[in-house]
Amino acid sequence: MLCREILEKLEQLSPSSFAMDWDNSGFLVGDKSAQVSRVLIAVDATKEVIEEAIQKRADLILTHHPMIFTPVKRVTTDDVLGEKILLLAKHRIGLVAMHTNFDVIGMADAVADELSLRKRSVLDVTYEDDISKDGLGRVGMLPREVSLKELSETVKIKFDIPNVVLYGEPDRIVDKVAICGGSGSSAIGKAIQAGCQVYITGDITYHKALDALEEGLAIIDAGHFGIEKIFIPYMRDFFEKELKGITVICSEQKDIGTVI
Repeated sequence: MLCREILEKLEQLSPSSFAMDWDNSGFLVGDKSAQVSRVLIAVDATKEVIEEAIQKRADLILTHHPMIFTPVKRVTTDDVLGEKILLLAKHRIGLVAMHTNFDVIGMADAVADELSLRKRSVLDVTYEDDISKDGLGRVGMLPREVSLKELSETVKIKFDIPNVVLYGEPDRIVDKVAICGGSGSSAIGKAIQAGCQVYITGDITYHKALDALEEGLAIIDAGHFGIEKIFIPYMRDFFEKELKGITVICSEQKDIGTVI
């Protein structure tokens, strides 16, 4: 299958029009006319992931986070980014990223599904037209009231996370939650406005957590990678359903943080 045909399918799943202005999702490295038979899916295009793609003879790497965010003035082995671009070019491996467009159309409902949230609404509206609106994260009701401790354990199990950081009283009973994969601190105010009792996201700093608690909002910090790695099985299933004939490889990428 041609690379451009795969890109067209990915665009149908999560249109680029839903991406944030500052984002750099899309086809980042490669030749759209190249033949693709093996795709490796990862969260980030690290050097280890690229080496994995080379070893497993992948023609295309699909990541959630863009490897290139800002304009590149030169491509040399003097820096890590240049080295990675040259490595991809040398082995004729394409690279495409689905970031905030997938956060809106894909990630938001996928993570809400894991917690079986009912009566859902958009946490942070980033796209709106005459007939619909969408955006980052979801607000919803849990199937039943639970303690923050039990909810924290559920998050660990559902997202296969070894640990979370809970900001709040473990015995507090909650049922209305907001959830946003990745770094969701900018939407804390939205979760408070929506009347949520707890917000599940990642990359929460001490002072953000302190302010949220004083507003009555507990937080479960699952880490940036913790929730967003759902991208890998989600896209694997999409390829197996919509792009039959392509061999899909799920990267062995792990979270860069280790609890000791």
